[in-house]
This record gives sequence, C-alpha cells and structure tokens, in this order.
Amino acid sequence: MLISHRMTKDPVTVAPEDSLAAAQAKMNCGGFRRLPVVAHGKLVGIVSDRDVRPHWGELEHWTVGIAMTREPKTVAPTTTVEEAASLLLEHKIGGLPVLDDGHLVGIITITDMLRAFLDVTGALVKGAARIDLVLGETGPGLAAAAQFIADEGGEILGVGTYRERWDESPVYYVRLRYLDPDRLTGLLKAKGYNVLGVHL
Repeated sequence: MLISHRMTKDPVTVAPEDSLAAAQAKMNCGGFRRLPVVAHGKLVGIVSDRDVRPHWGELEHWTVGIAMTREPKTVAPTTTVEEAASLLLEHKIGGLPVLDDGHLVGIITITDMLRAFLDVTGALVKGAARIDLVLGETGPGLAAAAQFIADEGGEILGVGTYRERWDESPVYYVRLRYLDPDRLTGLLKAKGYNVLGVHL
C-alpha cells in the first residue's frame, strides 16, 4: 500500500513568519497536531503542538520559524506505508510531509497508519470476528482453513500472521464475517486445527 492512497492531500500549512498563535489556531480549527511550514513554495520545516508548548502564553510574540523543526523527515507518494511507519517509529515522530519532486503534496500521520492497518486487517468491518490459529509442521494449513471458511459461507476479510514476543511459533489469523465464530471454532477443531482464540 502506497502513501499516496493514505495521505491527507494538500495539507494546511503555515509560513515561518507566521506567529505561533496563528499556527496554534490552525491546528485547533482543523484538529491537527502538526503543520508543514512552507516558504516560497518549498517545505522548510514542520511545527507541532509540542513545539508550540514551551512558548505558551507568549504565542503572539514568537514566530513559527523559531519553534519549527527544520529539515524534517519526508516521504514520497510512492513510499510504502510500511516504510513510512518504520520512519515514524525510528525517529519517534507523529507525522511525515509527503513531497513529490520537491513539492509538498500531502502529510501522513500515525492516525493515518492506524487506519490503514485496521482497513487491511478488516478490523473496521462491523460484525467481523478474528480467529487465531497455531499451525503445526504437519496437519491442515492456512489455505485449507480459508477454503473451509469460504465453503461454509463465510466472507474472509483478512488473513495474516504475527509472532508473540515470548514464542517463536507463528500465530495465523483469519478475520471473517457471516459465520457464527463459536460454531466455526468447533468445526475447525474437529478438522484438527489448534484454535488459539476468537476475538469479536
């Protein structure tokens, strides 16, 4: 999944000479926590509510250029969501301006990442359930489980895997709807699957 599909396009911006009061007002009005800083059509920084906080009470007397982070980390529209998420974690930041050929075209935030994650896993679909399976080296596999669920009339919304930190064995999950999870759990167990849990 590419950033271009998840970013906020044409984000609200501020200029370095704007007051911090103006920047805070824009953040409050739009429900933002950060704003790209643009001068002469070029990105020159990013200012966040955390940057503004030390100047509280004197926001009219300070400019954005004093408080902003210069040369912020950026991504391109063709950057993957996974790459952008890694940057956010590595640098402990909450958002990344998106540049296309040097021009600001969007911004991607942690909120956008979480929404993308929930969309991919099908977690935002009402009435969905997730069944976690531990598969052995022998026995029925994930593809067979997915086919069985489809044959029973279930709609598969997402399939994936994760590892618990304390266990090397991968856990596989299937998110689905249109089937009673308890009934399906019983059917899967009867077919030899190790059902770790059901999450509604």
